[in-house]
Amino acid sequence: MTGIATVYAVFADEAEAERIGREMVEAGLAACVNILGPCRSIYRWQGAVEEGAEIPALFKTRADQADALIAAIAARHSYDVPAVVAWPITAAHPAYEAWVRDGI
Repeated sequence: MTGIATVYAVFADEAEAERIGREMVEAGLAACVNILGPCRSIYRWQGAVEEGAEIPALFKTRADQADALIAAIAARHSYDVPAVVAWPITAAHPAYEAWVRDGI
């Protein structure tokens, strides 16, 4: 197990992903954010099956900051119930792990 984590989130559009991503890096809650290309989501919401385009993003952070990062993303998110989860990193290139830990 390493001391870092990836926080995955999806956003309504690229502008929201960029705004929140930049805020998290500037606030020192994430060392980096990768904003990925649009994806198509099919999901159940309030009893109906919905679908739409979303923008996924991967935030790199220290494991001990994952909960704070999740809370900060959720507080700024446009969704009522944003998908924001942490994935623990069990193995990483040592230099990358150090960069994430030291980059915050």
